[in-house]
Amino acid sequence: MSTNRRPRESELINGNGALMWRTKSLDASLENSKRNPLLRSLGPVQLTLFGVGSTIGTGIFVLTAQAAQEAGPGMIVSFVLAAVVCGIATLCYAELAAMAPVSGAAYVYVYASFGELWAWIVGWALVLEYAISASAVAVGWSGYLVGLLEHSALHVVLPAKFTNGPYAGGVINIPAVLLCLVVTLLLVIGTQESARVNAVFVTVKVLALGLFVIMSLPAIKDANFHPFAPLGAAGITNAAASIFFTFIGFDAVATAAEETRNPQRNLPIGLFGALLVVTLIYLLVAIGATGTYGAQPMRSLNGTPLLAGSKTLTQRCEQLGSGAHQPLVCSHEALAYVLRQLGHPVVAGWLGIAAFIALPSVVMMLIYGQTRIFFVMSRDGLIPCGLARIHSRWKTPYIVTLCTGAAVALASAFLPVGRLAAIANSGTLFAFFLVSLAVLRLRYTEPDRNRPFRTPAVWFVASISCLGCLILFLFLSREAKLVLPLWSAVGLMIYGLYGLRRSRLASGGA
Repeated sequence: MSTNRRPRESELINGNGALMWRTKSLDASLENSKRNPLLRSLGPVQLTLFGVGSTIGTGIFVLTAQAAQEAGPGMIVSFVLAAVVCGIATLCYAELAAMAPVSGAAYVYVYASFGELWAWIVGWALVLEYAISASAVAVGWSGYLVGLLEHSALHVVLPAKFTNGPYAGGVINIPAVLLCLVVTLLLVIGTQESARVNAVFVTVKVLALGLFVIMSLPAIKDANFHPFAPLGAAGITNAAASIFFTFIGFDAVATAAEETRNPQRNLPIGLFGALLVVTLIYLLVAIGATGTYGAQPMRSLNGTPLLAGSKTLTQRCEQLGSGAHQPLVCSHEALAYVLRQLGHPVVAGWLGIAAFIALPSVVMMLIYGQTRIFFVMSRDGLIPCGLARIHSRWKTPYIVTLCTGAAVALASAFLPVGRLAAIANSGTLFAFFLVSLAVLRLRYTEPDRNRPFRTPAVWFVASISCLGCLILFLFLSREAKLVLPLWSAVGLMIYGLYGLRRSRLASGGA
């Protein structure tokens, strides 16, 4: 017989230990998804486009210069290293997504493997990946808008106080806020409609980057690749840890499980398809940028390589001034800069416009991924259950979508989200690490469960995935490594005050 009374402290202990260590089975998650269903409308092509749309964005358009400063031409290997870590983790994601096609992805898998406490921690950590990154991309898009209006035939100059937050000398970033609100409304109206809009954005991005590859590859010079690794293996690994941000978002495919037709088949296709397309584009772009113009790191007067993103590097670049002799690492629009140096200023302008048009798709998919994780956490009672309400007409979790979109818009309006985006990698690597462990644990605890997709050599693959995530995490900046434990501590306080006693497990729910 069920009861709605809140359990006493002594009742939080059962035969398996404290409630926070109790697991919620995959069967329970599947049953919950049937009771409160989302509309299944996505196929393999749309899932692949979802992954590409949420991944290709600010990273490849901006971080190419930073990777060059950290690794030189060796950044090509850095892209490969980051892609390998993502690819191995994708093998683990694919098994779990096909086995349990429910929203929530990493959060659900960890809940079934290690219990409620770790599920909350990983769900909270994913805020760093999705919501904070979405805010950062929105601010980046605002910068593209300001530049395009100023250099267009209209010569419209937007007031700086309304296009920058207080951290940048302004009052509020209105363009970033408007973008977040429009994207949020699209997600409320429906996943199918959002997928169609996303397909247009993805097409624009891929065509723009494809045009860069076509224009740059014929101009490659062998001399620009020497020395290939001026800062050694450490520089290549440092760059891989930094540009891991360019792969953030492809796992949003797994969060669309409850809205996917035939998820056991289509989810693995979407995951691997998105990663394959993104990796191929990144490698071609990196080879084109490096071989065409060169990508040697900037050094101080005594020959010491300067820290990427540091004030010293900025000052050194300012001393050199702009023009044909400015190194690639000094450019804030590396790809467009390369095209200008090749004598294609019109194409460079179109590349900037394409980036401006395409970045909203990244914001859309990142907000989408965040809302689906919050949706499942709400359904489990770890955050207020009312957030999981489904709209009667559009069949979307509209309340949690509106709340998430408002939070992302608020952050993009006032907070220094650009710095936070640089440390979003820590949350992603942590989630990938636990998902890899979850595959191993479920193979041990539920060996007979049907697995439409099985990770090959699972003990080896999952172990290598954990090791790769750990290595990249250790090569993150000190600031990035400190944020994850501090952010987790805040999340634990919220869990202790609300989720611990209000979760469905605490009240005897499934």
